[in-house]
Amino acid sequence: MNSTKFLGLTIDSTLSWKRHILDLSTKLNKAGYAIRAVKSLMSLKALKTIYFSYFHAIMSYGVIFWGNSCISNGIFKIQKRIMILTNNSKRDSCRPIFKQLQILTLPSQYIYSLLVFVIKNGDLFLFNSEIHNLNTRFRDNLHLPSTNLTMAQKGVLYSGSRIFNYLPLQIKNLSGDLKTFKRKLKNFLIDRTFYSLDEFYLLASHG
Repeated sequence: MNSTKFLGLTIDSTLSWKRHILDLSTKLNKAGYAIRAVKSLMSLKALKTIYFSYFHAIMSYGVIFWGNSCISNGIFKIQKRIMILTNNSKRDSCRPIFKQLQILTLPSQYIYSLLVFVIKNGDLFLFNSEIHNLNTRFRDNLHLPSTNLTMAQKGVLYSGSRIFNYLPLQIKNLSGDLKTFKRKLKNFLIDRTFYSLDEFYLLASHG
């Protein structure tokens, strides 16, 4: 299958991110091996520094494009295996470790990166209030582009608008202050440690 590069990301002729995610898995497995190899020699603080500069930097690059792919869960599994930075690694769930170390899960990193893109590129998005003057509870939501195509619905514009609309109101209202928006959003995502977008949609709107 032919593939090409888009912003340094590998995408194949079917517009799938499968090839990129396979390449990414190889790189992240190598990073994971390196972290495990030095675990016993370093402090937790040093391990976190290595994680963010080596593993997380690779994982999060371009995540707004491939992060909601149906096969991105393989990357998340690798990330969870990396959560051996504490002695709690044998727990059934890594949620407490993500929260303790203040590390975003892959789904949360996707949400964070995508929403920062939305706020930084507000000219690409429209609020419902800009389209009609009806004073409804949805007027401060972003207008969802009209499309029934699954590929389009997984795209940056549609997904970014939908995810923004599910944010708690106290975070949405900070969209004019990027620095505060990023801080509050990150705290929210770390506190909830979402394991999937479905979980986010289910729980986020409850505050």
